[in-house]
Amino acid sequence: MSHRTLPPTTHGAGVPASATTMAPPPRPTAPPSPGSGPLPGSELPRGSEPSSVTGPSSVTGPSSVTGPSSVTGPSPVTGPSPGTGPSSGTGPSSGSEPASAGGPLSIWPRSAAPLGHDDLAVGGVPLTEIADRFGTPAYVLDEDEVRHRCRAYLRAFPDADVCYAAKAFLCRAMVHWVHEEGLGLDVCSAGELELAVTTGFPPERIVLHGNAKSPADLRAALRLGVGRIVIDSTSEIARLAAAVPAGSRQRVLIRVVPGIAAGGHAKIRTGTDDQKFGLSVADGSAQHAIARVLSQPRLELVGLHCHLGSQITTVKPYLSAVRRLIGLLARIHEQHGVTLPELDLGGGHGIAYRPGEPALDLTSLSTKIRAELARGCAAAGLPVPRLAVEPGRAIAGPAGVVLYRVLSVKRTGVHTFVAVDGGMSDNPRPALYGVRYAPRLIGRSPSAAPEAVTVVGRHCEAGDVLATDVPLPGDIRPGDLLAVPVAGAYHLSMASGYNLVGRPPVIAVTEGHARLLVRRESLADIQERDIGL
Repeated sequence: MSHRTLPPTTHGAGVPASATTMAPPPRPTAPPSPGSGPLPGSELPRGSEPSSVTGPSSVTGPSSVTGPSSVTGPSPVTGPSPGTGPSSGTGPSSGSEPASAGGPLSIWPRSAAPLGHDDLAVGGVPLTEIADRFGTPAYVLDEDEVRHRCRAYLRAFPDADVCYAAKAFLCRAMVHWVHEEGLGLDVCSAGELELAVTTGFPPERIVLHGNAKSPADLRAALRLGVGRIVIDSTSEIARLAAAVPAGSRQRVLIRVVPGIAAGGHAKIRTGTDDQKFGLSVADGSAQHAIARVLSQPRLELVGLHCHLGSQITTVKPYLSAVRRLIGLLARIHEQHGVTLPELDLGGGHGIAYRPGEPALDLTSLSTKIRAELARGCAAAGLPVPRLAVEPGRAIAGPAGVVLYRVLSVKRTGVHTFVAVDGGMSDNPRPALYGVRYAPRLIGRSPSAAPEAVTVVGRHCEAGDVLATDVPLPGDIRPGDLLAVPVAGAYHLSMASGYNLVGRPPVIAVTEGHARLLVRRESLADIQERDIGL
Protein backbone atom coordinates (compact mmCIF):
# COMPACT_ATOMS: atom_id res chain seq x y z
CA MET A 1 0.00 0.00 0.00
CA SER A 2 1.39 3.38 -0.95
CA HIS A 3 1.62 5.91 1.85
CA ARG A 4 0.19 9.39 1.40
CA THR A 5 -0.46 12.61 3.23
CA LEU A 6 -3.78 14.31 2.74
CA PRO A 7 -3.54 17.22 0.27
CA PRO A 8 -5.25 20.60 0.50
CA THR A 9 -8.76 20.53 -0.96
CA THR A 10 -11.88 22.60 -1.24
CA HIS A 11 -14.17 22.16 1.71
CA GLY A 12 -17.41 23.36 3.19
CA ALA A 13 -19.66 24.82 0.51
CA GLY A 14 -16.88 24.90 -2.05
CA VAL A 15 -14.67 27.17 0.05
CA PRO A 16 -11.01 26.78 -0.99
CA ALA A 17 -8.70 25.62 1.75
CA SER A 18 -5.74 27.96 1.88
CA ALA A 19 -3.61 25.73 4.06
CA THR A 20 -3.70 22.71 6.33
CA THR A 21 -3.44 24.88 9.44
CA MET A 22 -5.72 27.65 10.62
CA ALA A 23 -3.49 30.64 10.03
CA PRO A 24 -4.18 33.44 12.52
CA PRO A 25 -4.83 37.02 11.45
CA PRO A 26 -2.14 39.67 11.93
CA ARG A 27 -1.64 40.41 15.60
CA PRO A 28 -2.40 43.93 16.88
CA THR A 29 0.66 46.03 17.55
CA ALA A 30 -0.59 47.54 20.80
CA PRO A 31 1.68 47.06 23.81
CA PRO A 32 0.96 44.14 26.14
CA SER A 33 -2.07 44.70 28.32
CA PRO A 34 -1.96 44.29 32.06
CA GLY A 35 -3.20 40.79 32.70
CA SER A 36 -4.25 38.72 35.62
CA GLY A 37 -2.16 37.30 38.35
CA PRO A 38 -1.06 34.75 37.96
CA LEU A 39 -1.47 32.94 34.68
CA PRO A 40 0.14 29.71 35.88
CA GLY A 41 3.66 29.28 34.62
CA SER A 42 3.73 32.52 32.65
CA GLU A 43 5.13 34.80 35.32
CA LEU A 44 5.66 35.13 39.03
CA PRO A 45 2.42 35.56 41.01
CA ARG A 46 1.53 38.38 43.33
CA GLY A 47 1.36 37.45 46.95
CA SER A 48 0.10 40.67 48.47
CA GLU A 49 -2.15 43.62 47.74
CA PRO A 50 -0.73 46.81 46.29
CA SER A 51 -0.78 49.95 48.38
CA SER A 52 -3.91 52.07 48.53
CA VAL A 53 -4.66 54.53 45.77
CA THR A 54 -6.95 57.44 45.28
CA GLY A 55 -10.66 56.94 45.97
CA PRO A 56 -13.37 56.72 43.33
CA SER A 57 -14.41 59.47 40.99
CA SER A 58 -17.80 60.36 39.58
CA VAL A 59 -19.91 58.09 37.42
CA THR A 60 -20.70 59.37 33.96
CA GLY A 61 -22.82 58.21 31.06
CA PRO A 62 -25.58 55.61 30.92
CA SER A 63 -23.26 52.75 30.01
CA SER A 64 -19.90 54.12 31.03
CA VAL A 65 -18.14 54.46 34.35
CA THR A 66 -14.90 56.34 34.70
CA GLY A 67 -12.63 55.16 37.48
CA PRO A 68 -9.81 56.94 39.25
CA SER A 69 -7.00 57.71 36.87
CA SER A 70 -4.43 56.79 39.49
CA VAL A 71 -5.60 53.16 39.60
CA THR A 72 -3.49 51.47 37.00
CA GLY A 73 -2.61 48.14 38.61
CA PRO A 74 0.75 46.45 38.30
CA SER A 75 3.02 47.15 35.37
CA PRO A 76 2.52 44.98 32.30
CA VAL A 77 4.59 41.81 32.27
CA THR A 78 5.49 40.22 28.98
CA GLY A 79 6.00 36.75 30.39
CA PRO A 80 8.58 34.16 29.40
CA SER A 81 9.87 33.21 26.03
CA PRO A 82 8.21 30.09 24.60
CA GLY A 83 9.33 26.98 26.40
CA THR A 84 10.89 28.80 29.32
CA GLY A 85 9.71 29.92 32.71
CA PRO A 86 10.49 29.71 36.39
CA SER A 87 12.34 26.58 37.32
CA SER A 88 9.72 25.83 39.95
CA GLY A 89 7.18 25.38 37.20
CA THR A 90 8.48 21.97 36.29
CA GLY A 91 7.22 20.42 39.52
CA PRO A 92 8.07 16.97 40.84
CA SER A 93 8.29 13.93 38.62
CA SER A 94 4.63 13.12 39.26
CA GLY A 95 3.72 16.11 37.08
CA SER A 96 2.12 18.23 39.78
CA GLU A 97 2.57 21.99 39.65
CA PRO A 98 3.12 24.49 42.44
CA ALA A 99 0.08 26.06 44.08
CA SER A 100 -0.78 29.62 43.19
CA ALA A 101 0.29 32.34 45.59
CA GLY A 102 -1.82 32.61 48.72
CA GLY A 103 -2.14 36.41 48.92
CA PRO A 104 -5.69 37.81 49.15
CA LEU A 105 -5.55 39.22 45.61
CA SER A 106 -3.62 36.34 44.04
CA ILE A 107 -6.68 34.98 42.23
CA TRP A 108 -8.04 38.39 41.17
CA PRO A 109 -7.32 40.11 37.84
CA ARG A 110 -3.87 41.65 37.84
CA SER A 111 -5.45 45.10 37.68
CA ALA A 112 -7.20 44.63 41.04
CA ALA A 113 -6.20 47.37 43.48
CA PRO A 114 -7.64 48.32 46.89
CA LEU A 115 -9.16 51.74 47.49
CA GLY A 116 -10.32 53.57 50.59
CA HIS A 117 -13.30 52.28 52.60
CA ASP A 118 -12.34 48.72 51.61
CA ASP A 119 -13.44 49.27 48.04
CA LEU A 120 -11.60 47.52 45.23
CA ALA A 121 -10.94 48.62 41.66
CA VAL A 122 -10.69 46.26 38.69
CA GLY A 123 -9.53 47.63 35.36
CA GLY A 124 -9.19 50.99 37.10
CA VAL A 125 -12.92 51.15 37.98
CA PRO A 126 -14.20 50.91 41.58
CA LEU A 127 -16.49 47.92 42.00
CA THR A 128 -18.88 49.95 44.16
CA GLU A 129 -19.40 52.38 41.29
CA ILE A 130 -20.15 49.53 38.92
CA ALA A 131 -22.71 48.11 41.36
CA ASP A 132 -24.32 51.53 41.87
CA ARG A 133 -24.54 52.26 38.15
CA PHE A 134 -25.43 48.87 36.69
CA GLY A 135 -27.11 47.20 39.67
CA THR A 136 -26.56 43.72 41.02
CA PRO A 137 -26.03 40.93 40.34
CA ALA A 138 -23.51 42.03 37.72
CA TYR A 139 -20.61 40.36 35.98
CA VAL A 140 -17.45 42.40 35.48
CA LEU A 141 -14.98 41.31 32.79
CA ASP A 142 -11.44 42.72 32.67
CA GLU A 143 -10.64 43.15 28.98
CA ASP A 144 -6.90 43.51 29.52
CA GLU A 145 -6.92 40.30 31.55
CA VAL A 146 -8.53 38.39 28.69
CA ARG A 147 -6.07 39.78 26.17
CA HIS A 148 -3.08 39.08 28.43
CA ARG A 149 -4.08 35.46 28.79
CA CYS A 150 -4.60 35.03 25.06
CA ARG A 151 -1.08 36.37 24.47
CA ALA A 152 0.38 34.11 27.14
CA TYR A 153 -1.03 31.07 25.36
CA LEU A 154 0.36 32.20 22.01
CA ARG A 155 3.78 32.68 23.61
CA ALA A 156 3.65 29.25 25.22
CA PHE A 157 2.46 27.53 22.01
CA PRO A 158 4.10 29.55 19.20
CA ASP A 159 3.82 26.79 16.59
CA ALA A 160 0.34 25.57 17.47
CA ASP A 161 -3.25 26.59 16.92
CA VAL A 162 -4.78 28.07 20.08
CA CYS A 163 -8.59 28.05 19.91
CA TYR A 164 -10.65 29.74 22.59
CA ALA A 165 -13.39 27.42 23.90
CA ALA A 166 -16.50 29.57 23.46
CA LYS A 167 -18.59 27.45 25.82
CA ALA A 168 -16.73 29.02 28.77
CA PHE A 169 -18.21 32.45 27.95
CA LEU A 170 -19.20 34.07 24.69
CA CYS A 171 -20.45 37.48 23.64
CA ARG A 172 -19.68 39.69 20.67
CA ALA A 173 -16.95 41.59 22.50
CA MET A 174 -15.26 38.33 23.54
CA VAL A 175 -15.33 37.16 19.92
CA HIS A 176 -13.73 40.44 18.87
CA TRP A 177 -10.98 40.29 21.53
CA VAL A 178 -10.09 36.68 20.76
CA HIS A 179 -9.93 37.39 17.03
CA GLU A 180 -7.78 40.48 17.52
CA GLU A 181 -5.34 38.51 19.66
CA GLY A 182 -4.89 35.86 16.96
CA LEU A 183 -6.71 32.86 18.45
CA GLY A 184 -9.05 30.45 16.72
CA LEU A 185 -12.47 29.57 18.13
CA ASP A 186 -14.06 26.33 19.30
CA VAL A 187 -17.88 26.31 19.25
CA CYS A 188 -20.50 23.72 20.16
CA SER A 189 -23.70 24.84 18.45
CA ALA A 190 -25.16 26.77 15.54
CA GLY A 191 -25.93 29.56 18.02
CA GLU A 192 -22.31 30.04 19.08
CA LEU A 193 -21.21 29.69 15.46
CA GLU A 194 -23.67 32.26 14.09
CA LEU A 195 -22.79 34.76 16.84
CA ALA A 196 -19.10 34.44 16.05
CA VAL A 197 -19.42 34.70 12.28
CA THR A 198 -21.87 37.61 12.37
CA THR A 199 -19.41 39.42 14.65
CA GLY A 200 -16.75 39.07 11.96
CA PHE A 201 -14.82 36.00 13.08
CA PRO A 202 -13.42 34.10 10.07
CA PRO A 203 -15.29 30.77 9.84
CA GLU A 204 -12.27 28.93 8.50
CA ARG A 205 -10.65 29.44 11.92
CA ILE A 206 -13.57 27.88 13.78
CA VAL A 207 -13.84 24.28 15.02
CA LEU A 208 -17.34 22.81 15.61
CA HIS A 209 -17.70 20.32 18.47
CA GLY A 210 -20.65 18.47 19.96
CA ASN A 211 -21.51 14.93 21.00
CA ALA A 212 -24.97 15.24 19.41
CA LYS A 213 -24.86 17.81 16.65
CA SER A 214 -28.29 18.63 15.30
CA PRO A 215 -29.05 18.83 11.57
CA ALA A 216 -29.24 22.62 12.05
CA ASP A 217 -25.74 22.64 13.58
CA LEU A 218 -24.28 20.76 10.63
CA ARG A 219 -26.16 22.83 8.04
CA ALA A 220 -24.90 26.04 9.62
CA ALA A 221 -21.33 24.74 9.74
CA LEU A 222 -21.36 23.79 6.05
CA ARG A 223 -23.18 26.94 4.94
CA LEU A 224 -20.73 29.20 6.77
CA GLY A 225 -17.64 27.18 5.86
CA VAL A 226 -16.18 26.22 9.24
CA GLY A 227 -12.58 25.08 9.20
CA ARG A 228 -13.09 21.76 10.99
CA ILE A 229 -15.90 19.62 12.33
CA VAL A 230 -15.04 17.20 15.13
CA ILE A 231 -16.84 13.89 14.61
CA ASP A 232 -18.02 12.54 17.95
CA SER A 233 -20.07 9.50 16.92
CA THR A 234 -20.28 7.07 14.02
CA SER A 235 -23.89 8.07 13.32
CA GLU A 236 -22.92 11.56 12.23
CA ILE A 237 -20.38 10.39 9.61
CA ALA A 238 -22.89 9.46 6.90
CA ARG A 239 -25.19 12.35 7.87
CA LEU A 240 -22.39 14.87 7.49
CA ALA A 241 -21.03 13.35 4.28
CA ALA A 242 -24.49 13.46 2.69
CA ALA A 243 -24.87 17.14 3.57
CA VAL A 244 -21.54 18.26 2.04
CA PRO A 245 -22.15 19.85 -1.38
CA ALA A 246 -20.95 17.93 -4.43
CA GLY A 247 -17.48 18.86 -5.56
CA SER A 248 -16.24 19.93 -2.13
CA ARG A 249 -14.84 18.27 0.96
CA GLN A 250 -15.23 19.08 4.64
CA ARG A 251 -12.25 18.79 6.90
CA VAL A 252 -12.93 16.73 9.99
CA LEU A 253 -11.20 15.42 13.09
CA ILE A 254 -12.29 12.38 15.09
CA ARG A 255 -12.70 12.77 18.84
CA VAL A 256 -10.88 9.89 20.46
CA VAL A 257 -11.36 8.61 24.00
CA PRO A 258 -7.88 7.57 25.19
CA GLY A 259 -9.03 5.94 28.44
CA ILE A 260 -7.43 8.45 30.82
CA ALA A 261 -9.18 9.71 33.96
CA ALA A 262 -8.42 13.38 34.62
CA GLY A 263 -10.37 16.38 35.86
CA GLY A 264 -11.51 18.09 39.02
CA HIS A 265 -14.85 16.25 39.38
CA ALA A 266 -16.45 13.06 38.06
CA LYS A 267 -18.97 15.09 36.03
CA ILE A 268 -16.24 16.88 34.07
CA ARG A 269 -13.99 13.89 33.25
CA THR A 270 -14.34 13.11 29.56
CA GLY A 271 -11.26 11.02 28.75
CA THR A 272 -12.65 7.71 30.04
CA ASP A 273 -14.90 5.14 28.37
CA ASP A 274 -17.84 5.54 30.75
CA GLN A 275 -19.18 8.89 29.51
CA LYS A 276 -20.97 10.32 26.47
CA PHE A 277 -18.14 11.96 24.53
CA GLY A 278 -15.92 10.61 21.78
CA LEU A 279 -15.02 7.24 20.32
CA SER A 280 -13.11 4.68 22.34
CA VAL A 281 -9.75 3.31 21.34
CA ALA A 282 -10.12 0.39 23.74
CA ASP A 283 -13.24 -1.08 22.13
CA GLY A 284 -12.25 -0.26 18.54
CA SER A 285 -14.91 2.41 17.97
CA ALA A 286 -12.32 5.02 17.08
CA GLN A 287 -10.58 2.75 14.56
CA HIS A 288 -13.93 1.86 12.96
CA ALA A 289 -14.88 5.53 12.63
CA ILE A 290 -11.51 6.37 11.10
CA ALA A 291 -11.97 3.73 8.41
CA ARG A 292 -15.49 4.96 7.64
CA VAL A 293 -14.41 8.60 7.33
CA LEU A 294 -11.53 7.66 5.04
CA SER A 295 -14.04 5.90 2.76
CA GLN A 296 -16.14 9.06 2.38
CA PRO A 297 -15.01 11.12 -0.64
CA ARG A 298 -16.63 14.30 0.70
CA LEU A 299 -14.89 14.13 4.09
CA GLU A 300 -11.21 14.85 4.62
CA LEU A 301 -9.80 13.39 7.82
CA VAL A 302 -7.05 15.78 8.91
CA GLY A 303 -6.40 14.66 12.48
CA LEU A 304 -7.39 13.36 15.87
CA HIS A 305 -8.95 15.22 18.77
CA CYS A 306 -9.24 14.42 22.45
CA HIS A 307 -10.44 16.30 25.50
CA LEU A 308 -9.61 14.70 28.82
CA GLY A 309 -11.83 16.79 31.08
CA SER A 310 -11.84 20.07 32.98
CA GLN A 311 -9.92 21.58 35.88
CA ILE A 312 -6.83 19.44 35.23
CA THR A 313 -3.94 20.78 37.30
CA THR A 314 -1.12 18.38 36.35
CA VAL A 315 0.72 17.79 33.08
CA LYS A 316 0.93 14.01 33.41
CA PRO A 317 -2.52 13.15 31.92
CA TYR A 318 -1.76 15.18 28.79
CA LEU A 319 1.54 13.35 28.28
CA SER A 320 -0.25 10.01 28.62
CA ALA A 321 -2.78 11.16 26.02
CA VAL A 322 -0.02 12.21 23.62
CA ARG A 323 1.60 8.78 23.85
CA ARG A 324 -1.66 6.93 23.19
CA LEU A 325 -2.64 9.18 20.31
CA ILE A 326 0.76 8.80 18.68
CA GLY A 327 0.21 5.04 18.86
CA LEU A 328 -3.12 5.47 17.08
CA LEU A 329 -1.57 7.75 14.46
CA ALA A 330 1.04 5.08 13.80
CA ARG A 331 -1.64 2.39 13.36
CA ILE A 332 -3.57 4.64 10.95
CA HIS A 333 -0.41 5.13 8.93
CA GLU A 334 0.30 1.41 8.89
CA GLN A 335 -3.24 0.24 8.08
CA HIS A 336 -4.44 2.99 5.75
CA GLY A 337 -1.27 4.58 4.41
CA VAL A 338 -2.39 7.97 5.69
CA THR A 339 -0.32 10.45 7.69
CA LEU A 340 -2.66 12.72 9.60
CA PRO A 341 -1.25 16.25 9.91
CA GLU A 342 -3.11 17.54 13.01
CA LEU A 343 -3.47 16.64 16.69
CA ASP A 344 -5.88 18.59 18.91
CA LEU A 345 -5.42 18.00 22.66
CA GLY A 346 -8.46 20.02 23.73
CA GLY A 347 -8.38 22.09 26.89
CA GLY A 348 -9.37 21.56 30.50
CA HIS A 349 -6.48 23.61 31.91
CA GLY A 350 -7.13 24.06 35.63
CA ILE A 351 -7.16 27.42 37.43
CA ALA A 352 -7.25 28.42 41.11
CA TYR A 353 -10.60 29.55 42.50
CA ARG A 354 -9.26 30.27 46.00
CA PRO A 355 -5.85 31.48 47.17
CA GLY A 356 -3.40 28.61 47.53
CA GLU A 357 -5.20 26.19 45.22
CA PRO A 358 -3.16 24.42 42.50
CA ALA A 359 -3.31 25.52 38.88
CA LEU A 360 -1.91 24.03 35.69
CA ASP A 361 1.54 25.36 34.84
CA LEU A 362 1.21 26.60 31.26
CA THR A 363 4.93 26.75 30.52
CA SER A 364 5.50 23.25 31.84
CA LEU A 365 2.53 21.98 29.84
CA SER A 366 3.82 23.43 26.59
CA THR A 367 7.42 22.34 27.07
CA LYS A 368 6.61 18.78 28.06
CA ILE A 369 3.89 18.20 25.46
CA ARG A 370 6.11 19.38 22.63
CA ALA A 371 9.00 17.24 23.87
CA GLU A 372 6.79 14.15 24.24
CA LEU A 373 5.26 14.71 20.81
CA ALA A 374 8.66 15.05 19.14
CA ARG A 375 10.08 12.03 20.93
CA GLY A 376 7.09 9.79 20.25
CA CYS A 377 6.76 10.72 16.58
CA ALA A 378 10.46 10.14 16.01
CA ALA A 379 10.20 6.68 17.55
CA ALA A 380 7.15 5.88 15.40
CA GLY A 381 8.72 7.25 12.22
CA LEU A 382 6.04 9.92 11.84
CA PRO A 383 6.29 13.64 11.15
CA VAL A 384 5.24 15.78 14.11
CA PRO A 385 1.60 16.84 13.56
CA ARG A 386 0.40 20.39 13.93
CA LEU A 387 -0.70 20.79 17.55
CA ALA A 388 -3.88 22.52 18.71
CA VAL A 389 -5.11 23.40 22.21
CA GLU A 390 -8.47 24.77 23.31
CA PRO A 391 -8.32 26.85 26.51
CA GLY A 392 -11.57 28.38 27.71
CA ARG A 393 -11.74 28.62 31.48
CA ALA A 394 -8.04 29.51 31.73
CA ILE A 395 -8.65 32.61 29.59
CA ALA A 396 -12.08 33.80 30.72
CA GLY A 397 -12.30 32.53 34.30
CA PRO A 398 -9.81 34.76 36.15
CA ALA A 399 -10.91 37.79 34.09
CA GLY A 400 -14.37 37.82 35.66
CA VAL A 401 -15.78 39.12 38.95
CA VAL A 402 -19.42 38.85 39.99
CA LEU A 403 -21.05 41.41 42.29
CA TYR A 404 -23.92 40.49 44.62
CA ARG A 405 -25.94 42.53 47.11
CA VAL A 406 -26.71 40.92 50.48
CA LEU A 407 -30.48 40.60 51.01
CA SER A 408 -30.65 38.85 54.37
CA VAL A 409 -28.52 37.34 57.14
CA LYS A 410 -29.93 34.39 59.04
CA ARG A 411 -28.27 32.78 62.07
CA THR A 412 -29.53 29.28 62.87
CA GLY A 413 -27.62 27.55 65.64
CA VAL A 414 -24.02 27.13 64.53
CA HIS A 415 -24.61 28.31 60.96
CA THR A 416 -24.88 31.78 59.50
CA PHE A 417 -26.51 32.06 56.08
CA VAL A 418 -25.85 35.18 54.00
CA ALA A 419 -28.41 35.37 51.20
CA VAL A 420 -27.62 37.43 48.08
CA ASP A 421 -29.61 38.64 45.07
CA GLY A 422 -28.19 36.04 42.67
CA GLY A 423 -27.52 32.35 42.95
CA MET A 424 -27.74 29.14 40.99
CA SER A 425 -29.55 30.78 38.07
CA ASP A 426 -26.38 32.73 37.23
CA ASN A 427 -23.84 30.29 38.73
CA PRO A 428 -24.90 26.64 38.94
CA ARG A 429 -21.35 25.33 39.38
CA PRO A 430 -21.34 24.95 43.19
CA ALA A 431 -24.57 22.94 43.00
CA LEU A 432 -23.28 20.82 40.12
CA TYR A 433 -19.66 20.24 41.10
CA GLY A 434 -19.21 21.47 44.65
CA VAL A 435 -16.93 24.29 43.50
CA ARG A 436 -15.74 26.62 46.28
CA TYR A 437 -15.19 30.38 45.95
CA ALA A 438 -13.66 33.20 48.00
CA PRO A 439 -16.20 36.07 48.27
CA ARG A 440 -15.06 39.42 49.65
CA LEU A 441 -16.91 42.28 51.33
CA ILE A 442 -16.56 45.45 49.25
CA GLY A 443 -17.17 49.11 50.04
CA ARG A 444 -17.40 49.06 53.84
CA SER A 445 -14.85 48.79 56.63
CA PRO A 446 -16.08 46.04 58.98
CA SER A 447 -16.07 46.46 62.75
CA ALA A 448 -16.18 42.76 63.57
CA ALA A 449 -13.73 39.91 63.10
CA PRO A 450 -14.31 37.36 60.32
CA GLU A 451 -16.42 34.33 61.01
CA ALA A 452 -17.41 31.32 58.93
CA VAL A 453 -20.63 31.87 56.96
CA THR A 454 -22.38 30.19 54.05
CA VAL A 455 -23.31 32.42 51.13
CA VAL A 456 -26.57 31.27 49.55
CA GLY A 457 -28.67 32.39 46.62
CA ARG A 458 -32.24 33.62 46.40
CA HIS A 459 -33.75 30.62 44.65
CA CYS A 460 -36.27 28.05 45.88
CA GLU A 461 -33.73 25.27 46.21
CA ALA A 462 -31.85 24.08 49.30
CA GLY A 463 -28.86 23.38 47.09
CA ASP A 464 -28.65 27.02 45.99
CA VAL A 465 -25.34 27.57 47.79
CA LEU A 466 -22.62 29.80 46.34
CA ALA A 467 -19.88 29.48 48.99
CA THR A 468 -19.76 27.24 52.05
CA ASP A 469 -17.92 28.08 55.30
CA VAL A 470 -16.13 31.16 54.00
CA PRO A 471 -14.74 33.90 56.26
CA LEU A 472 -16.70 37.16 56.13
CA PRO A 473 -17.00 39.92 58.76
CA GLY A 474 -19.25 39.03 61.68
CA ASP A 475 -21.20 42.27 61.23
CA ILE A 476 -22.20 41.51 57.63
CA ARG A 477 -25.69 42.85 57.01
CA PRO A 478 -28.33 43.42 54.32
CA GLY A 479 -27.23 45.99 51.76
CA ASP A 480 -23.56 44.95 51.87
CA LEU A 481 -21.79 44.31 48.58
CA LEU A 482 -19.97 41.03 47.96
CA ALA A 483 -17.52 40.45 45.12
CA VAL A 484 -16.59 36.95 43.98
CA PRO A 485 -13.46 36.59 41.79
CA VAL A 486 -12.73 33.94 39.13
CA ALA A 487 -16.28 34.27 37.80
CA GLY A 488 -15.63 34.68 34.08
CA ALA A 489 -16.17 31.08 32.92
CA TYR A 490 -19.15 28.73 33.12
CA HIS A 491 -21.31 31.16 35.07
CA LEU A 492 -23.44 33.10 32.60
CA SER A 493 -22.79 30.53 29.87
CA MET A 494 -24.64 28.01 32.09
CA ALA A 495 -27.23 30.48 33.41
CA SER A 496 -30.89 29.50 33.54
CA GLY A 497 -34.31 31.10 33.83
CA TYR A 498 -35.05 29.57 37.23
CA ASN A 499 -37.66 31.59 39.15
CA LEU A 500 -37.69 34.05 36.20
CA VAL A 501 -35.28 36.41 37.91
CA GLY A 502 -33.49 37.41 34.70
CA ARG A 503 -29.84 36.94 33.82
CA PRO A 504 -27.31 39.56 34.99
CA PRO A 505 -25.50 42.01 32.69
CA VAL A 506 -21.84 41.84 31.67
CA ILE A 507 -19.71 44.98 32.06
CA ALA A 508 -16.24 45.28 30.54
CA VAL A 509 -13.57 47.31 32.34
CA THR A 510 -10.30 48.61 30.97
CA GLU A 511 -8.07 51.61 31.66
CA GLY A 512 -10.48 53.23 34.10
CA HIS A 513 -13.58 52.90 31.93
CA ALA A 514 -16.55 50.53 32.09
CA ARG A 515 -18.99 49.72 29.32
CA LEU A 516 -22.00 47.47 29.03
CA LEU A 517 -21.42 44.37 26.87
CA VAL A 518 -24.55 42.37 27.58
CA ARG A 519 -27.58 44.07 29.15
CA ARG A 520 -29.57 42.65 32.03
CA GLU A 521 -32.42 40.35 31.05
CA SER A 522 -35.60 42.17 32.04
CA LEU A 523 -39.06 41.00 32.98
CA ALA A 524 -40.20 42.41 29.64
CA ASP A 525 -37.70 40.14 27.85
CA ILE A 526 -39.08 37.12 29.68
CA GLN A 527 -42.70 38.06 29.03
CA GLU A 528 -42.14 38.70 25.33
CA ARG A 529 -41.08 35.08 24.80
CA ASP A 530 -44.34 33.82 26.30
CA ILE A 531 -46.84 34.18 23.48
CA GLY A 532 -49.84 33.40 25.68
CA LEU A 533 -52.76 30.98 25.71
